[in-house]
Amino acid sequence: MPDLPLPAFLAAHPRMILIEIAEAKGSTPREAGAFMMVTENAIWGTIGGGQFEYMAIDNARAMLAGGGDGMMDIPLGPEIGQCCGGRTLLSFHLMTPVLAEKLESRMRSEEEDRPAVYLFGAGHVGRALARALAPLPFAVTVVETRAEALEDLPAEAEKHLTAMPEASVDKIPANGAAIVLTHDHALDFMIAGRALARTDLAYVGMIGSATKRATFARWLKREGGEEAMLARLVLPIGGSTVKDKRPAVIAALVAAELLAAYAARQDQPSKRQVPSA
Repeated sequence: MPDLPLPAFLAAHPRMILIEIAEAKGSTPREAGAFMMVTENAIWGTIGGGQFEYMAIDNARAMLAGGGDGMMDIPLGPEIGQCCGGRTLLSFHLMTPVLAEKLESRMRSEEEDRPAVYLFGAGHVGRALARALAPLPFAVTVVETRAEALEDLPAEAEKHLTAMPEASVDKIPANGAAIVLTHDHALDFMIAGRALARTDLAYVGMIGSATKRATFARWLKREGGEEAMLARLVLPIGGSTVKDKRPAVIAALVAAELLAAYAARQDQPSKRQVPSA
């Protein structure tokens, strides 16, 4: 991750080169649209690392010195010490105020487009999950009934204190996720039931076990829920392959589960292309 936010990096360095993956074929470390910026003594972002990134950095700094090339077509094979097997076409542009504004606009748009993930409960696992999700492309909201539980959460997470957390389910934007991890099983069931009643959420998960799932199934049936609703519930969250129940481990598994769930829903071309200079 970069040490500085993008606007601060742009402001701190008057001259830099924007490197973008204009085209990616086959197996490559990053996708088309991935970018980084290079100054004489600093970099921001990454196009995937390895030898081909070093080559790109060298070319960018050559451009800053008056040489270099505006395009590089690099095969990711043994000749450069990489074995990805793909090919990347890189473009290089001297940063201008117009290009910088387009880049910042793209980043703002990506921030706004992040899926909303609501964590119901900020106990040990809830806090660990909030920390695990902080650097990932999600907009995280933590919902709690206990004010003290909302302390010591990542700055990136929005905090919501309420006596009726189940009502917050209705605030989750379409394509969002609800992850239920409260200190009360009855409350868990109320929140999960309300979330499963919505058909526009990408992920509904609850912390627990096979026994808790069976208990919830009986509760849902008693409350008039349909069997199809239960089929959309991820319980236990994080799967059952890894038996380690430490909060940080569960959080890592759930973060991976969320990323996989959203990757499976992506059915359109990437919108990550940097606008042309």
